[in-house]
Amino acid sequence: MEEQRQTVCFIDTNVAYGILITVYTVVLIGGFTGTVLMFIFLCRTNTRSLTTTAVMNLLIIHSIFIVSVPFRIAYYIQNRWIFGFVFCKLVSAMIHIHMYLSFIFYTVILVIRYLCFFRDKDKIEFYRKLHAVVASATVWAVTLIIILPVIITQYGNNATNTNESCFMFQNELKKNPVMVLNYLFVAVVMAVVCGLLLVQIIILVKLVKNLQGPILSHQEIRAQLKSLFFIFIMIVCFFPYHMLRIYYVHHPDECFYFNEICLSITALSCLDLLAFALKICSQKLCSNFGCTINCFHR
Repeated sequence: MEEQRQTVCFIDTNVAYGILITVYTVVLIGGFTGTVLMFIFLCRTNTRSLTTTAVMNLLIIHSIFIVSVPFRIAYYIQNRWIFGFVFCKLVSAMIHIHMYLSFIFYTVILVIRYLCFFRDKDKIEFYRKLHAVVASATVWAVTLIIILPVIITQYGNNATNTNESCFMFQNELKKNPVMVLNYLFVAVVMAVVCGLLLVQIIILVKLVKNLQGPILSHQEIRAQLKSLFFIFIMIVCFFPYHMLRIYYVHHPDECFYFNEICLSITALSCLDLLAFALKICSQKLCSNFGCTINCFHR
């Protein structure tokens, strides 16, 4: 029985490394492609709406995180870390910063979109850009002034890394404050996502009852499906890591590689910009193709 408890989430190192290399390679290629395409699209637009401001924030945090991904891939391929302990801490912390900043920006986007739905849009339209700018500045200020210095000075002081290993920070979980903080993060993420999903369902039900004809033909429904896409990203990318976290904090050594795999899944949120970019490209192609057909029939 004891052996079963110790191996309940055990994964062979070679298998884990293969999965991690695959996931991070997808993140690197897809994330880089998405950020480049969205950067081009943003440079060509003059609008600075709420959505544009949010995408710009996601573009920045995704770009910063993607820079750290090749170092992770190199480590898993070579099975040794050659870039120093301080940089190891920074690369390790970057994926957590990326996850929670993305989560915050997704939440801000959805909350303001919900406010626009339930309140008179004309009364808050003037403040939407201001809300987005203030929220973005606050998040980045807290990250740079408070979180980053704490990570550099405190994070990983009890690590079990050798001169050639990295990301072995599970001993930090033995600290009661760290354990409590993990439970707090899990509770907040799960509660916020479930709350947002509930509100989104209420909005969709309300729209479906009031609209006539084909549902997807209405702009209001398509707009809400965009909001649902953000919730889908949070559920698929962030839930596995946080659900495992409840068990992992008590079994960090046995579940280390399983936790690393779930952590790598959070990085797949980088593909959101690729999805947006592909949608924009498809719309432009459909528009041009439709124009070509119309001109031909003339």
